[in-house]
Amino acid sequence: MNPSSDWLLPDWPAPANVRACVTTRVGGTSLPPFDSLNLGDHVEDGAQAVADNRRLLVERLGCQPAWLKQVHSPDVVAADPAQVPIADASWSSAPGIACCVLTADCLPALFCDRAGTRVAAVHAGWRGLANGVLENTLDAMAVEPADILVWLGPAIGPQAFEVGPEVREAFLAQHAEAAQVFLPSRNAGKYMADIYALARIRLAARGVTAVYGGGLCTVNDERFFSYRRAARTGRFASLVWLVD
Repeated sequence: MNPSSDWLLPDWPAPANVRACVTTRVGGTSLPPFDSLNLGDHVEDGAQAVADNRRLLVERLGCQPAWLKQVHSPDVVAADPAQVPIADASWSSAPGIACCVLTADCLPALFCDRAGTRVAAVHAGWRGLANGVLENTLDAMAVEPADILVWLGPAIGPQAFEVGPEVREAFLAQHAEAAQVFLPSRNAGKYMADIYALARIRLAARGVTAVYGGGLCTVNDERFFSYRRAARTGRFASLVWLVD
């Protein structure tokens, strides 16, 4: 593993055989507005640039990413580099296969178990979060909640995530305590939401309390792509994998 010094390494007490990384905008070949390490192949960037960027990723990290076609669903699949399934989370127990999600404001969440036998990566926009993508990932990993570690990667922060009442109602219908993470916006009828806190509430409800990360804001931190900051933009990757 030889990530760029500009990339993030999660600060979590994962086992020694678990590797994880979050890319930034830096280190690729894409031209503006996708500059420069855009890894999304669905954002109108040149196909060759995306292919070159993905090749650079593999060379630097020494693993094989299992890409997904993300659609804001709660669906979870077994990671398979030979396929690109429609899903928003994947899990793996095989060394060298990286569970990988692409984001540009949505929440990336990386999972591992304390024994270092399983990992997972989740793309959680508010719809996927409300519809149970984190819970479904826990079910797919088939590990006791007390044995799970989760790291929350860069996402839209609570000062930037303005939502309508339907979003608030979707979460309150399942967890009343979610009310505390929706604050009235300056715009009438709108709320400022904390997606990190929403994820923690849902994980805690399933018995997962070893949750790390959070606190970065993709909208305000220009190291990362942000759809809300610029609708025509790239995607960065959050990856987690096992090594022998």
